[in-house]
Amino acid sequence: MPKEGAEKSSVQSLERTFAILEELAKNQKGLGLTELANTVGLHKSTVHRLLASLSSLGYVVKDSFTGSYRLTFKMLELSNHMLAEMDILSVSKPHLDKLSADTGESIHLVLPDTTSIVYIYKTDASNRSFRMTSQIGKRMPMYCSAVGKSMLSTFSKTEVQNIWNNSKIKALTPYTITDFATLEAQLCDIRRRGYAIDEQENELGVRCIGAAITDYTGRAIAALSLSAPVVRMSDERIQQLQVQLLHTRNNICHDMGY
Repeated sequence: MPKEGAEKSSVQSLERTFAILEELAKNQKGLGLTELANTVGLHKSTVHRLLASLSSLGYVVKDSFTGSYRLTFKMLELSNHMLAEMDILSVSKPHLDKLSADTGESIHLVLPDTTSIVYIYKTDASNRSFRMTSQIGKRMPMYCSAVGKSMLSTFSKTEVQNIWNNSKIKALTPYTITDFATLEAQLCDIRRRGYAIDEQENELGVRCIGAAITDYTGRAIAALSLSAPVVRMSDERIQQLQVQLLHTRNNICHDMGY
């Protein structure tokens, strides 16, 4: 019985919290505590407690001059991420197909998922003798791929550390990074040049270059990569291909509205 009562109380608090959020969403200039309490039909002390929780989480801010409460842009960020995931494939596909046709190489589009990346689109190289082992829906750790490292480069140091700590770090090939300091050094280079390189870290015999697709905050919502056998991916060719890769990335961000 106590457990049922606790669950009922949690549901009630959640309903009240959403009532407050919905009311604040209708009043962008903000509402005072008394006005908000009257509108949602709750006691001022209850509303004040819930507002304190929402403020600590970054969803609500109190105006220091008027004392009114209003929503922050965090709610917009949440919806933005959802909309981005819904639109990213349809927006990116023509650009990715063109990049594959122009370069003759395999192209991938991935999404971040906790400590991993998930492949959501792939085009194979026009050279039928070469096939990547990647598959749509396949998951890979972030730390050992060009797409993963490009996304990590847009995250905070704390987030990167948490992702590393919660990943099962292992050498997939003799070239896989298994030291956090080495990864951090690479992320600094990636931020400087705008793209990441996978030096056979994920699959022997394959080099990849990847770039993060970022939202208006500069945070990765997806990433694309170009992959080819090492015999076709000299340092000189990577320098040529990264221009096309970044141009494609920029076009996708533009079409996404970023």
